[in-house]
Amino acid sequence: MTTEKIPLAVIGGSGFYEMPGLTDIEEVEVATPFGAPSDRIRIGTLEGTRVAFLARHGRQHTILPSELPQRANFWALKSLSVERVISVSAVGSLRESMVPGHLVVPSQLIDRTWGRPSTFFGDGLVAHISFAEPFCGRMRAAALEAARAAGATVHDGGVYVVMQGPAFSTRAESELHRAWGADLIGMTALPEAKLAREAELCYATLACVTDYDCWHEAEEAVDAATVFATLQRNVAVSQEAVRLLVQRLPERQGCPCATALDAAIVGRREAVPADVRERLAPILARWLGGGA
Repeated sequence: MTTEKIPLAVIGGSGFYEMPGLTDIEEVEVATPFGAPSDRIRIGTLEGTRVAFLARHGRQHTILPSELPQRANFWALKSLSVERVISVSAVGSLRESMVPGHLVVPSQLIDRTWGRPSTFFGDGLVAHISFAEPFCGRMRAAALEAARAAGATVHDGGVYVVMQGPAFSTRAESELHRAWGADLIGMTALPEAKLAREAELCYATLACVTDYDCWHEAEEAVDAATVFATLQRNVAVSQEAVRLLVQRLPERQGCPCATALDAAIVGRREAVPADVRERLAPILARWLGGGA
C-alpha cells in the first residue's frame, strides 16, 4: 500500500474512457481479495495534482453494470491511498427540465438493484454505515462549481434511481419512478456509493443526461445508440469539469466521510479476526490505528 496520497480518483463511465491532460502516467495492476478491478488503474498528474483514473466498464466497455467488480475497484483505490472519488455516469432523465446534454450532481439514491455485493464487511466484523446522505456534501459542492465553470448546464441535486439493467425501463417502471419523486435513472451508482462510504472516501457523481428514459411522449424511447450518441457530445464538457474539479478539491479535515467507520463498526478492535484484518487492511488501517 503506497504512502503517497492521491487526492482524487475519477471513475469514468460509458463513453468516458480517457482523461486528457493527464501526464506522467503509470499504469498499476492491483491484485485484491475481491478479484481484479475493472481495468488497470492509471495514475498521473492533472493540473499539478496526482489523480487516478479507472474505466468503470473497462476500456473496451466489456463489463455489464451488474457484473462490475465494485469491491475490487474500491479496495484497489483505497490501497493506492486515494482520498476522494468523482464518478462520471450516463443517466436517463425523469424530468422535463433535465434535458439530454445537461449535467446533474445528484443528492439522493433509490436502490432497485439486487445480487450485487454491497459491503466489505461480514465474516466476523459488523459495520452499519450512516447513509442518509449518500454523497459527500463537500464533493457535491465542488463538482457543481466545476461543472458550472466548464460551461455546462448543471442541476444541483436530484434523486437517482439505480436499476439493475442491462435492459432499460418499461414505460410502467419509468412512470412509477417519476411518481416516487425520482429525477434520474441509471445502473451504476450503487453499490459504488455504499462502498465508497465504507472505505471512508469522499464520493460524488457527475451525471450526464443522455435521454428521457421512455416516459416522454414526444421523445423516442431510450436505446444504447441514443445514449452513446449523446455521450459523445457530452464527454468534452465532462472532462473539462473534472479538470476544473481538481483545482477545487474540498478539505478532508472534518469531513464525516473520512471517519465514517468510527460510528459504524460494532465491536472492539482487538476482536477483529486476523483474516479479516488482512483482507480489509486498506479499509481498516485508520480505524485499527485508533486515530484520524
